[in-house]
Order: sequence, then C-alpha cells, then structure tokens
Amino acid sequence: MTSETALRQYHQKRNFTRTKEPRGQLKRRTGDLFVVRIHAARRLHCDFRLELDGVLKSWAVTKGPSLSPADKRLAVRVEDHPLDYVEFEGRIPEGEYGAGSVIVWDRGWWSTEGDPREQLAKGHLVVDLHGRKLKGRWHLVP
Repeated sequence: MTSETALRQYHQKRNFTRTKEPRGQLKRRTGDLFVVRIHAARRLHCDFRLELDGVLKSWAVTKGPSLSPADKRLAVRVEDHPLDYVEFEGRIPEGEYGAGSVIVWDRGWWSTEGDPREQLAKGHLVVDLHGRKLKGRWHLVP
C-alpha cells in the first residue's frame, strides 16, 4: 500500500469538523522520528509511530512497550498517520474514530540496519529507539 493510499484511509476515518486531529498530508521527506502515545480510547493502549516515506507508520500496542526483552506485546498495524500527528495531544470527541484522550509519552529518533521497507514487507522490522524513555532494540513481528 502506498503512503498516499494509507493517508486516504486516515482521512476517511475522521470528521475534521469535529476532531482537532491534524488533517495533514503526505510529506516528501523521510526522517527518523518516533513517538509513543498513551491513548485512553475504548481500551487503554499505546500508539507507536515511526516516520517513514513521508508518513507515520503506526501500530496500536495493547499493553505498551516493555523494557524486558522477555515480554511480548501485541502490536496491531493501523493506518498511517500524517507527520503533523507527531505533535498531537488532546481529546478525540465521542463518536469519532479513536475517541478518547491522547498524550505523548515518549519521542525521539529511530534507526535500523538495512532497508526498513523490505523489513516491513517481510513482516519483521527491527528498530533501535533513541528516546527520552525508550532506548534500545525492539522487534515488530506479525
């Protein structure tokens, strides 16, 4: 799926006259930002987002990240988000997709060995996180 298609999915799920989430658009740059949010939606979870190909590749993580390599967490791939979403905190109104409070828990930059697009296509992305709270290597596996 292209980044343009993924952002269309993001836009289709939101009513921007009701939510303060950024509308955003595809950016023509690729950086290395990551952000982890606590999202008090229907169920409390974390949103994990990595900047790649002008968007934020995104996962919902049921129990949030763990600092123990022995712990496994369910990370469900969700639609890509615009880069403007890196700064978003606030309340998504009831009745809207993802309704609930969202706060930034950590942010920083990420790196990987090799091509992250190939890793994603194979279903196993290995990232090194360099954040305020999260530092070290994580594996995203289906």
